[in-house]
Amino acid sequence: MALAIPSRAKILNFLETLAIGTVGGTLFLWANLPGGLISGAMIAVGIAAIAGRPLAVPAIATQAVLVLLGISLGSLMSRQLLQHISAYPVTIALLALATFCSTFGSSLYLQRFHGWDRTSAFLAGSPGALSQIVILAAEKGADVPGIAVVQTMRVIILTAALPLLLAVIGMAPASPLSLATTTASPLELAELVAASVAAALLLRLIKFPASWMFGAMIGASVLHGTGLVEGGIPPWLRAVALVGIGSLIGSRFARMRPKTLLSHVNAALGSFAVAVAVTAIFVIVIALTTPVKFGDIVVAFAPGAMDAMLALALTLHIDPIFVGAHHLARFVFVTVATPGIVHLFGRPQEDVDD
Repeated sequence: MALAIPSRAKILNFLETLAIGTVGGTLFLWANLPGGLISGAMIAVGIAAIAGRPLAVPAIATQAVLVLLGISLGSLMSRQLLQHISAYPVTIALLALATFCSTFGSSLYLQRFHGWDRTSAFLAGSPGALSQIVILAAEKGADVPGIAVVQTMRVIILTAALPLLLAVIGMAPASPLSLATTTASPLELAELVAASVAAALLLRLIKFPASWMFGAMIGASVLHGTGLVEGGIPPWLRAVALVGIGSLIGSRFARMRPKTLLSHVNAALGSFAVAVAVTAIFVIVIALTTPVKFGDIVVAFAPGAMDAMLALALTLHIDPIFVGAHHLARFVFVTVATPGIVHLFGRPQEDVDD
């Protein structure tokens, strides 16, 4: 399979995106805000994208960022191995129920208060799996721009707000998480990258979701867990990855027209509030009935993109195994269940207009 090399224009757009993200992340880090590199880069790039700058992160850069994040998470996983595994069946089952309830709650809100058709409202309310949701929306004749705005704003708000929320309630420090006490040697770094990329390619071969990040996590955790590698990637490289994921999220606004964005802001904010309110009930129940840390539950149940939530886990002392297992479970649940539910209960936009 040939490697797609970005054009000169795309490279320049990416460099501009990364520069803006670096400035935003650095400012947030200087202000000692939790998750500063991610949220600062995301907000700065998002503002520039809305202002009309042609910002983008090429596929090859996205893959590199996800692999670096996966390696960092794999280093952390080796020290927090399955500490809450006994609670997983209960919390994952509750996550499935929370996903179902929040999706239908958001869908009902969009139908009653904004006049959306059932298919568009349901797809907009489904958390995560954005690319699959957009493809399904196009196939069903749903409101693709509206769905994209609602889904993207949900991720933006969560990524910016969760670190601040956890810091305010004293559940997450403002300082970045220290993963490995030492940086791996050049040979060990080569081993980490090779094992991570090999595992990611294997997962891609079997069409495993979020294969680049999860593959790298598995490869790195095996090497660390067996003692074959000590230390992790250099702190500066981890910082680049965090700025990269924030820039990637913010660049999603570059594909949206300001008019389209503004026309759906109220719908996005309202449906987000409904989803958070419903999810909060489940979070409180789990916090009161299980030994799992509150911060772990909040990030694991947050209805945001899997890569963004795992990146936050990297910076907020959050258990990446617990978060990863739950976001993967929700991704599978949404991917498998959504097409069937839309087929049974949804209505294409054309039917609404007739």
